Amino acid sequence: MLVTVLGFYGGYPHNGIGTSGYLLQADDKKLLIDCGSGVLNALSKYMKPTDLDAVVLSHYHHDHTADVGVLQYEWLAAKKESPLPIYGHTQDFVNYAQLTVENATKGIAYNDYEPTEIDGLTFEFLRTVHPVPAYAMRITDKAGKVLVYTADTTYFDGLVDFAKDADLLIADTNFPEDVTGCKAHLNTKEAGTLAKEANVKRLMISHLPQTVDLETMLAQSQKYAGDIPVVHAFQGLEIEV
Repeated sequence: MLVTVLGFYGGYPHNGIGTSGYLLQADDKKLLIDCGSGVLNALSKYMKPTDLDAVVLSHYHHDHTADVGVLQYEWLAAKKESPLPIYGHTQDFVNYAQLTVENATKGIAYNDYEPTEIDGLTFEFLRTVHPVPAYAMRITDKAGKVLVYTADTTYFDGLVDFAKDADLLIADTNFPEDVTGCKAHLNTKEAGTLAKEANVKRLMISHLPQTVDLETMLAQSQKYAGDIPVVHAFQGLEIEV
């Protein structure tokens, strides 16, 4: 699997860089994991958006879905023979229903009690702790390589088992270590600790803040991750899993 970062900020785009979106390529398949603001334009630098095989959405906050509508318009204009599958949860049926646009895209439901096979990859989902229903993803390819994406979440015990022994963990790291208490995202201490306790091979911190130096975020995460290599997301970063 090859992961390419298209956008990595939380909440809103900044300095020409978008919010959450990752291109996942495996064999000859191309999947988009989340589709935040600015992601479609970044994706077009690598491929035609109408050559995507599927989109998988963790939840329906705008910084993860803002470009879904314009992606649907592009598919509609292209008059493709088959609709683009967009996978989402049904805990918010109003937003789920909007994933289907006739002659463009088709919403397909996933759940957290059985795996979902998408283009040769096995997706497992775990509901996270967030103000709206959101789902982490554990993605396993045919060779047994594992990518875990926390999506948006604060820290909870179930994350460790879900991320166990992953080859790459992409962790929502929206706060520096001094932000504690009730919050909707991980801080750097929690992201690094999660990586260490889950014994992952690599950690990418993402969903990053616009107001904190990213090297500071990286250094703090690395401190708690110990010997596990840590990198902060940046637009165009490619990681082979």
